[in-house]
Amino acid sequence: MRSVAGLAAIVAAASVYLYLLSTHLPPGPKQPQAASEGQDEELQEYRLKFPSDLDELRELAEMLKFYKREHHGYVLLLFCSAYLYKQSFAIPGSSFLNLLAGAIFGPWEGLLLACLLTTSGSTFCFLLSKAFGKQHVVQMFPDKVALLQRKVEENRSSLFFFLLFLRFFPMTPNWFLNITCPVLNIPMPIFFSSVFIGLIPYNFICVRTGSILSEISSMDDMFSWGTLAQLLAIAIAALVPGALIKRYSKTHLKVDGLESNGTSPAEVNQDRKRR
Repeated sequence: MRSVAGLAAIVAAASVYLYLLSTHLPPGPKQPQAASEGQDEELQEYRLKFPSDLDELRELAEMLKFYKREHHGYVLLLFCSAYLYKQSFAIPGSSFLNLLAGAIFGPWEGLLLACLLTTSGSTFCFLLSKAFGKQHVVQMFPDKVALLQRKVEENRSSLFFFLLFLRFFPMTPNWFLNITCPVLNIPMPIFFSSVFIGLIPYNFICVRTGSILSEISSMDDMFSWGTLAQLLAIAIAALVPGALIKRYSKTHLKVDGLESNGTSPAEVNQDRKRR
């Protein structure tokens, strides 16, 4: 009970912090005379909303880019805080924040942010589980924990590559890996580096897509040579690392049985939204 109360206190404190941060936006840059009071009200309307679809994503991206002109540091702090909040507590929607990173900060700064925040948030989730939830994880998922424990022991000599395999091919959801690794006694350096490297392709795809979406204003833009080249780069980033790690796994890793660990396709799809 004490562990549950401690975790609840941390979640409550983080929620209050994020609420205060998002409701105390600094004054935006001066708009042209054509700007109306209605536009200011519209900006205020969207400041507390996490995007749940592409339309909301575009509106939020425009609002944050508006503030970013004069308050880059504040927008960066707000974005990082929101991302870490979702990632640390395994709240669905991090994929939209990856898209938002590309739309606001561009493809390269956005990719760096997404990689660092994904890794940091997963590490916070790891630490929260280690401090408050190890016994609860075992009680709630005994079969899955036992299966992962067995596979970790079988692949102890190639533990880093085994964890990379699980990140590239999420037969076990990422949020579950984050909360289970403390139970499996995964060393923090190996966990940290496997998350950072293993999720680079996924982060690249989302961030680059967000950058493309923010630049497209018509179908002509969609089928320009520049856009098509970027889409090709996204496809390569998605396929090549996965193919390499899968080839390595066939000869060096023991992963038989992971497909039948009780994780349904719906859970895997939901996990991709949680990342």
